[in-house]
Amino acid sequence: MKYFTLVFFTFLCIPSFAQWPIELMTKPERTSYQETSTYVEVMDFISEVKKGSNYITQISMGKSLEGKEIPVLILANPKISTPAEAKASGKPIIYIQGNIHSGEVEGKETLQILLREILHGDKAHLLQNQIILFAPIYNTDSNDKLGPDNRPSQEGSPIVAGIRASSQGLDLNRDGIKMEALETNGLIQNIIVPWDPTLFVDLHTTNGTWHGYSLTWAPSYHYAGEKAPYDFTWNKLLPEVTDKVLEKNDIYLGPFGDFYGVKEWPIKKFYTYNHQPRYMVNQLGLRNRMAILSEAFAHERLYQRINSTHAFVTEILEFTNKNGKDMMAINAKAEKDAIALVKEQGGKVKKGVRYKMVPLEKPVNKYRTYGYYTVKDKDGKTSYLRGPGIVELDNIENNSAFEATVESTLPKGYIIPAEFEFIAKHLEKQGATVTKLDKPARATGESFIVEKYTLADRAFEKHNMATAEGKFVPETYRAKKGDYQVTLAQPLANLIFYILEPQSDDGLVTWNFFDDYFKKNGVDKGPVKYPVFKYFEIK
Repeated sequence: MKYFTLVFFTFLCIPSFAQWPIELMTKPERTSYQETSTYVEVMDFISEVKKGSNYITQISMGKSLEGKEIPVLILANPKISTPAEAKASGKPIIYIQGNIHSGEVEGKETLQILLREILHGDKAHLLQNQIILFAPIYNTDSNDKLGPDNRPSQEGSPIVAGIRASSQGLDLNRDGIKMEALETNGLIQNIIVPWDPTLFVDLHTTNGTWHGYSLTWAPSYHYAGEKAPYDFTWNKLLPEVTDKVLEKNDIYLGPFGDFYGVKEWPIKKFYTYNHQPRYMVNQLGLRNRMAILSEAFAHERLYQRINSTHAFVTEILEFTNKNGKDMMAINAKAEKDAIALVKEQGGKVKKGVRYKMVPLEKPVNKYRTYGYYTVKDKDGKTSYLRGPGIVELDNIENNSAFEATVESTLPKGYIIPAEFEFIAKHLEKQGATVTKLDKPARATGESFIVEKYTLADRAFEKHNMATAEGKFVPETYRAKKGDYQVTLAQPLANLIFYILEPQSDDGLVTWNFFDDYFKKNGVDKGPVKYPVFKYFEIK
């Protein structure tokens, strides 16, 4: 009775001064923002916040290596429990996750607070026109591997934090293509594919660049995909949310970027993150959906980082609650356009498969950053020391665009030989439609001849990544019964193309899926044909 009395009282209070029972206070709130929530504390909070609400369903996207359920909370009015119910509602689905790097804790804490406010506070209206999925503690295992030195740029706030990698030793934000982590398989197979979110939001903390924003953001980079979802995110969603956060909260947000240490002052440029779909935010672009990367400012105190992340996510949800149907329409058209391009131009048009970062045409003015002092030692060597105040700089080059360095012809589809069933199964895990041929087929198109196959000297994510160089040659291919056909006239056309193209900078060749085949066939001694055939026509 005490619990319900206190919850009811919150509806009579100004939100900023709402009173909550201790069970609905997060670990940071209960410890003056000195500590972050453990896995058990998050699960206990979820159990409490579910009480007395008819708008929440708890599911699991899967289990971690250590056997922990990865909780996903479905918020909907009226309550729904399945993807089929969500689709039938006609509402957009907004998926937001925290804790992909478990030392970056404010996303985890923010989503708990928003659960409380939506279900028992002043934000119930956010369920009028959308279905919201929260995954507050994605990297469950490493969340509890707490230590004071795991996130030095956060300067002891919180006093201990979890580690970056999963319990399999993998960076979950580099696993979107190879899908080696249990968490990635759960996310893609149990959330992304069946629920098909209109917008995907991934909550992070920067690694320490001293820009002057409380939070920076980036869209899903579209360069191998359709442009419209990116355009809407970049030109409308993010600017409007940024303005609202400043207006309502006096918090400055800006475009994500690093300037990698100050070697001259004032700085003249900054750089975004890479374009590859190994990052789930980017992969959503190849799935014809919208996505946002959120990066809280590492050097602020935990309570400030939670505050800025909370303000950002709140305004995103306010925006999607009003504009979600338009977003769904833009995504649907992008999907149709991707399919139409294959049907009408397959075998004729080229798309990029390797890219380099380049500046946008328009520089950034009033770019906020901490100031620096220029100092010289007794030998006359110049160095730069950060000052205490924020300055605004004009005409700063924004390296947030990408230009193709290698292009390849977009086919009508691919033939995968039967002995490479594991490739076909991997595509199916990503949500692609793959058909097993029940009779022989004759296809015309191109084979890629690998003339040079190079493995990186240093491992990255436990892989010595591969680069295939060579040329495409015309060929008439006779597919056998039992081989696999992958038509690109399907919603995931752009993702499949990027995954299967042998010259792709983030495909299955890159991630060593074909190493054994190339080694067995003597690629170090002479040219070897890439076993996946690219067809332009098939009969």
